[in-house]
Amino acid sequence: MRKSVVVLGGGTGMSNLLSGLKQYPLDITAIVTVCDDGKSTGILREEFNIPAVGDIRRVLVSLSETEPLVMDLFNYRFNTTSDLDGHTVGNLLLTAASEIRGNLSDGIEALSKVLNLKGKVVPLTEDNVTLMAKMEDGSIVEGEHNITLKRGKIEKVYYKEHAVATKAALKAIKDADLIIFSMGSLFTSIIPNLLIPEIVEEIEKSKAKIMYVCNMMTQPGETDGFKVTDHIKKLNEYLGKRHVDIVIANSGKISERMAKFYEIQEQKDPVIFDEENFYKYNIQVISDNFIYITKNNLLRHDNIKVGFHIFYYLMKR
Repeated sequence: MRKSVVVLGGGTGMSNLLSGLKQYPLDITAIVTVCDDGKSTGILREEFNIPAVGDIRRVLVSLSETEPLVMDLFNYRFNTTSDLDGHTVGNLLLTAASEIRGNLSDGIEALSKVLNLKGKVVPLTEDNVTLMAKMEDGSIVEGEHNITLKRGKIEKVYYKEHAVATKAALKAIKDADLIIFSMGSLFTSIIPNLLIPEIVEEIEKSKAKIMYVCNMMTQPGETDGFKVTDHIKKLNEYLGKRHVDIVIANSGKISERMAKFYEIQEQKDPVIFDEENFYKYNIQVISDNFIYITKNNLLRHDNIKVGFHIFYYLMKR
């Protein structure tokens, strides 16, 4: 019997994880945050009063089994002097499908059939939510994009509005054999999944283990100086009565050249694999050299290797 996994997250980290995970015989449900408010997504949110579609687009593409041209088309971003400038085709299609079907969930389902998904994609909420952050200096920052730009130390994040989880998201957690938090921006892509009480309550009731795929690089203004256990500690603060049971973490050495490049270009540093502190968190550690350098010389997780470790863990249970 195939195992069911639910992956919570958003952004490129989640898309990368799902691209590897879909290579294995698993029933995958991706629960995607909808608080992005930058570029094309932000404009569409304001104009159509819909949740953010950008991260959902990326996840749909990552789970798609259709022709490469269709995926390229979905990700195509217009570069023009008209109102289309900056919009991606996929964002526009998701908005149109949502308008036709009456809500985002049904719009996603309609496009999922076209894209021949190896898995299911559901939004965290149908509400048009705004992410807020209270900074350590006491200031309040509104909007995911502004939080990212602020580059100050975050004390906590929360939603401006009351948000209700989708029934599909709650059912996916209830039915899961493993709950996975993907790599990605901790405060703006991962933790937003835990800001809706029903989600935390459903996770608390679940008998499934909680796994976290830890980032390899810090996020400026969010996780500066964070070690692997710092990520775990922060996630645990939002998990209520539960805690992270398993962490997948990179133990490979990032080259000095690559580390320097990220330090200068993006103000990011390698996340320290602080193995000596893991015992404090009563956590199972799955470590390996997960470093993968793309053709564009970008640092990414080796998603096939990460997917294998997840699949192997499930098969042993």
